[in-house]
Amino acid sequence: MRLTPGPGRAVDLDAVDLFDLDLYSSGDPHPVWDAMRAGAPLHHQVLPDGREFWSVTRYEDVRRVLADHREFTSERGTVPTHLGTDDVAAGVLMTSTDPPRHAEVRRPLGSRLTARAVASWEESIRRTVARFLEPALDGEVFDLAEQALLLPAMVTGPLLGIPEKDWEELVRLTAMVTAPSDPHFRLGSEAATLAIAHHELVAYVKDWVRTRRTAGEQGDSLLHHLMGVLRPTGAPLDDEEIALDGYSILLGANVTTPHTVSGTALALIEHPGQYAKAAADLSLVPNLVEEGLRWTSAACNFMRYAVDDVEIGGGTVPAGGAVVAWIGSANRDETLFPDPHTFDITRAGAKRQAAFGFGAHFCIGAPLARMTLRVFFEELLLRFESIELAGEPQHLRSYFIAGMTHLPIVGQKRRTP
Repeated sequence: MRLTPGPGRAVDLDAVDLFDLDLYSSGDPHPVWDAMRAGAPLHHQVLPDGREFWSVTRYEDVRRVLADHREFTSERGTVPTHLGTDDVAAGVLMTSTDPPRHAEVRRPLGSRLTARAVASWEESIRRTVARFLEPALDGEVFDLAEQALLLPAMVTGPLLGIPEKDWEELVRLTAMVTAPSDPHFRLGSEAATLAIAHHELVAYVKDWVRTRRTAGEQGDSLLHHLMGVLRPTGAPLDDEEIALDGYSILLGANVTTPHTVSGTALALIEHPGQYAKAAADLSLVPNLVEEGLRWTSAACNFMRYAVDDVEIGGGTVPAGGAVVAWIGSANRDETLFPDPHTFDITRAGAKRQAAFGFGAHFCIGAPLARMTLRVFFEELLLRFESIELAGEPQHLRSYFIAGMTHLPIVGQKRRTP
């Protein structure tokens, strides 16, 4: 979807279709979200097949829906691609579990993904980013969006203990889960694509665990760590639980990092003054990352279900109603972010961005994602005097993930003194 909105236009709120894939692959949802925040902060839509959902678009309403599990449960599904079909992994999959069970599911990974814990991985990630950027140094066209899809696997693969030969296939499978309607990843129907990808990802991690258990293999990777974790009862996690935790990490990494990289790079291309400002002062890079997360909103929504009738956004969501919280809109809410459609790496308050969610479900991998993004843009700015478009960006066909499948660029290598 467009990250810089086009000219303002009138929006008929009664005719808004937030599941129109063309709105994201070739259109511009920002005027729609602007109109909804102003005139329909709680919006109801019924799809042609009878499924229905309510949308919230203001920052405070989005935060409430995502943070308050007593009013809005995660245990029926959390992404709109599953609307109408309850999540079979509820209560086990980290993203589809409410507190207090959520803490038990999350705890085994949380201690290994704190900001302090991941700090020791910085130099390894820096070497990975340098290797990633090397092909762009020859001045030829480099498709940043296409190549960036592999970047999270390059970073998290070694941390998880997944061999390099499997990275490309796992990236393809996670893309099928997050963008099952995009022609690059779709296999048959959207439902079939989701089912195939989910089955193969979980089966892969189960097989990985089974092989290591049989061999008695010891290791320091996250998956090895999960194999040794004990529940409060003293029982180990079973293979299904480990597989679903691994699945959660793979999905989370492959959603935020690649699309934030390509979307932020496009913003810097469109605003060369911002690129020059960051290159002249690398201390601005952490705030550049926060503004990039706000600007791109890679996971542009999450879904919850109302536990009881809930009043929100000037209306009522009935008990059992599906509520989609539009992060892409919350991150352009003018009450929190003045002049929200301007990309500004010096923006005060950029860190309030909602890209990582809120509350118990705040992204467990946020410290790793932030560090990876910081290192990426530090290395990019150190190596390139400028970057320019070398063709038209191609946007992902998804109403869940805001990203690109192609972003051809050419970098002007920085001359050494």
